[in-house]
Amino acid sequence: MTLLDPAERSARGLATAAEATGRAADAPTTLLEESWRDFVFAEVWTRPGLPRRARFLVAMASAAICGLEDRELDDFVRGALTSNELALAELREAALHLAVYSGWGNGGRLDRSVSRVAAELGLPPAAVPPIRAEPWDPDLRIQQGHDEFAKVMTFPPGPPATPYLLGINNFVFGEMWRRRGLDEPSRRWITLVGVCESGADIPIKSHIHAAMASGNCKPDEMLEFCLQYGTHAGWPKASRMQMVVLEMIRKVQEGLPWHG
Repeated sequence: MTLLDPAERSARGLATAAEATGRAADAPTTLLEESWRDFVFAEVWTRPGLPRRARFLVAMASAAICGLEDRELDDFVRGALTSNELALAELREAALHLAVYSGWGNGGRLDRSVSRVAAELGLPPAAVPPIRAEPWDPDLRIQQGHDEFAKVMTFPPGPPATPYLLGINNFVFGEMWRRRGLDEPSRRWITLVGVCESGADIPIKSHIHAAMASGNCKPDEMLEFCLQYGTHAGWPKASRMQMVVLEMIRKVQEGLPWHG
């Protein structure tokens, strides 16, 4: 029988915490703080099944939504920037994306955190293109949103027959998803946190299916996502997501739609 050294586990946790937060890790003083070191950072963040960039996106999005303190959110933003996993301009795009899928209040939490950490690190402002710089044809914007929806979700949208559906076509997919300052796989991870936190059955199932059917996220990465998400959202929510992920892995493999 092989025995693992708890001191090595703790050392790995402290080293990983320093990488993930962009600062020297504090020695834990409570049992809960020990669990951050010895499980969250030592065991979850070191797993190879999910790229570090994706872990940062999931951590920042869930930290902004799930009630973590500002300093904890700032830690993940700092870690993403100092490790060069994400650039400042990408984090500005991430805040906008999070606002759509979890509300502008939560998007604002992330945006303010990005501002605080950028000032702390002495970074110059990011060059982020405006949402619109030129006049546009509203019908063309709706058509562009329709086409982007079909590409992202892997099935066509319905007609924009209500104000809500019009907003999805003309802004969410007609403008935000078409912004190339943040790549599509990165947008997936933010979206998944937002829809998982919503508890809404159709968005959860359709987005989990689309993440894999599009090729943006691999099945093994989606299973790792459930674990990473669970450290902030809690095991009951992550358990539900794992059941949906397993269902959608099967459907994608069998060529079925999310509601097939």
